[in-house]
Amino acid sequence: MIIAPSLLASKYDRFGQEVARAERARADWLHVDIMDGHFVPNLSFGPGVVKRLRSRTRLRLDVHLMCLRPEILLEPFQQAGADHLTVHLELGERVGGLLWKIRSLGLKVGLAINPPTDVRNVLPFLDQIDLLNVMTVNPGFGGQAFIHEMLPKIQQAAAWRREKQLAYRIEVDGGINFDTAVECARAGADTFVSGTCLFGSRQMTRAVATMRRLAAKAAKGGAGGRGSRA
Repeated sequence: MIIAPSLLASKYDRFGQEVARAERARADWLHVDIMDGHFVPNLSFGPGVVKRLRSRTRLRLDVHLMCLRPEILLEPFQQAGADHLTVHLELGERVGGLLWKIRSLGLKVGLAINPPTDVRNVLPFLDQIDLLNVMTVNPGFGGQAFIHEMLPKIQQAAAWRREKQLAYRIEVDGGINFDTAVECARAGADTFVSGTCLFGSRQMTRAVATMRRLAAKAAKGGAGGRGSRA
């Protein structure tokens, strides 16, 4: 199970300390949301922030491009030190070329799908990606409530992975806490982006370990009840 604290929920005036905190907590990745104010109604970070993060951590940087024109950002983020780049299925006919370009840059390839989008639309791309990000909130802002109606999408993505003998990770992003991580793991998710639950915890090490343990137990079919709060 991969636990990826989301930088969007960190304290912006203490990025260095927050990144060090995530590393000490034994997180696996650091999730970095890039928003352009057009694809989603919010603005966040740019390549300069990722470059600074790269100089401060050995955590893998999972960069999620919620942007209308990601093609102009792929190389800058690769040069800044991103390990993964995720673009959105909703970009339509540009998706195939974007996935190819990310791969050509030597990065892990991610594809995200928004809540309203039919999950069947990912089928042509499943053999081209390393990660499928099933958005469990509508993208743009942190701290939103988990949309439980996304669980069947996760189940379908997991079923296709088994049937097609593929190895993409299934990432869930939005409203992920101990309880919803359990639900998503039961459905087939193995990668958990969590902002408020992890960066908002006074004991982040305990929170990361708890989420990982509960998700692993749920994936094996043995989880029951609600996770304790860290």
